[in-house]
Amino acid sequence: MVVVIGWVVLGAATSPTVRYYLKFFTFGIASVFCATSPIPFMLRRPKDSKNALIPAAGLRLTAKLLGLRCTVRGKENIVKDSGCVVVINHQSVLDLIVLAELWPVMDRCTVISKKEIFYLWPFGLAAWLWGTIFIDRLNAERAQKSINSTGEIIRSRKARVLMFPEGTRSMKNKILPFKKGAFHLAIASQCPVQPVIVSRYTFLGDKRFDSGVIDITILPPVETSGLVKEDVAELVDKTYVIMSNYLESLSPSPNNNIAKSKFD
Repeated sequence: MVVVIGWVVLGAATSPTVRYYLKFFTFGIASVFCATSPIPFMLRRPKDSKNALIPAAGLRLTAKLLGLRCTVRGKENIVKDSGCVVVINHQSVLDLIVLAELWPVMDRCTVISKKEIFYLWPFGLAAWLWGTIFIDRLNAERAQKSINSTGEIIRSRKARVLMFPEGTRSMKNKILPFKKGAFHLAIASQCPVQPVIVSRYTFLGDKRFDSGVIDITILPPVETSGLVKEDVAELVDKTYVIMSNYLESLSPSPNNNIAKSKFD
């Protein structure tokens, strides 16, 4: 790790392109190391969301070494009396840092992943140990069973399922259309949708990875009580408008990349 950090320092003194590749290489190596090195400790409590707290702490430290500072606002909006489906705008592999920031703040978190990730050991084992829910996307029946069990986890454990409803990364100024999976899950579980907005990564560009700020805002929940599956399109549209409007209201500071909302 010392050598890797040294490469980052070296990259900071050379061209932006070299710095770009070195920082992403460092992030990748650090992510795998932080996720897998605590496996012996995770084995004591398999499928416990708290197992991810050590990897999350490691990722937060990595972010600082890469020149990134994170802020989390809106903690007062976190759903407290039930589980929820947390929907987050998706920009880059660096969104792992966002999950690392939210994991200790929101508590009882989990994520959904395609089953192929489980076989990428040792990372897949680590993901299973911190409670990742694996879904067979190629088998509709098994996928539905996994979704149903996720709904039960949300209700019984008051868990928070973190999801990226856009389904793919986008660095565009406008949020991509949402897929419906997260919202079907929220309605089936009769739990709120918790929108989370992450400011645009203005520190990233074409072969450019500068220092900057990742500003995370937890917005008030969107209730689903009484909704049925026929209401999913309306729920998707309502949540999209809330998140899109808030993101569009953000204006980056020219000096330090801190995103400030016109609503603040």
